[in-house]
Order: sequence, then C-alpha cells, then structure tokens
Amino acid sequence: MTSQMIFLVFFGGAAVWFGVTVFRTHSMVRSALALLFSQTAVGLMFLVMQAEFLGVLQIMMMATEMSVMAIFMVMFMMDPGGMGAMDMTHQKRLSLWAGGVGLGAAMAVIWLADWGPPGGNLPETAEQTAELGRELLGRSMFIFQSVGLTILTAMVSATMVAIAPAKEQPK
Repeated sequence: MTSQMIFLVFFGGAAVWFGVTVFRTHSMVRSALALLFSQTAVGLMFLVMQAEFLGVLQIMMMATEMSVMAIFMVMFMMDPGGMGAMDMTHQKRLSLWAGGVGLGAAMAVIWLADWGPPGGNLPETAEQTAELGRELLGRSMFIFQSVGLTILTAMVSATMVAIAPAKEQPK
C-alpha cells in the first residue's frame, strides 16, 4: 500500500469520525468544530489525490462558513457552549432509517454503476487549473461575485445585530 493510499484512508476515516461526532455532542460550538474538522479532512483527501485547487477551496470555504456559523450561534443560541442539558438529535428513528436508506443507495451506485474506463487523455495539472480559472473568470464570475457579496452582507448584518445597543428601559 502506497503512502498516498495510507493518507487517503486516514483522512477518510477522520472525515467519517468527525462527521459522527457532529451528532454525538451536546454543544453547538463543538458540533461546528467537528463539522469543520470533518470537511477539512475531505479537503485534505482532495490534496492527497492531487486535486490541489479543490482541496484548498474546500478548506477555505469551510473555514469561512464555520466562522459565519459561529457568529450566528453565539448571537441566537441560548446555550451555544452546551453547558446545559441539550439533545442535538431529533426524530432519531426516522433519521436512522433515512441514513440507512441513503447509505444503501450510495453503496448501490458505487458498486453497481458502470463507471467506464478511467480517464486517459487528461491535460496536465497546470492546464486543468488554467481551464478552471477561465471558467471561473468567464461565465461563472457573476455567480461567485454574487455569493461573495451575499456572504459579506450576512457577516456584517450578524455583527450589527450582535453589537446593537440595548434600548434603555423607561424608569
């Protein structure tokens, strides 16, 4: 087994472990951190598979997303630290059934689908990155700019709501 495969299995196991931890903790903050670690492990899997752009994009996206999520959690959750008794799971039986059906469907697609031969004539890594850059700066630029502006607006709004002065109570 090559070192690349060892790292891929390790980061895959870490992603699954932290994914399970998201639902096993009673703290929104710890749950958010577990989700961040899980998705970072997925990004590291991309890096191990030599998909550098996707790996870095995954890690950067999750770090930003978890930052915004943490701001909203601290603002709106009654107990974001999870010090009180809180159950993070709802509809446990339905969730287990849905997860089992989803897992079965995913495994069926993985094992039963005809994936065809592996890609043969792929351009070099530098050319793939250049093509992706042309796509992102071409027809998809408006989408990415809109999403960036929306995220910035949400972050500024959340901060303004969090630091807004309390109205003075009449005496």
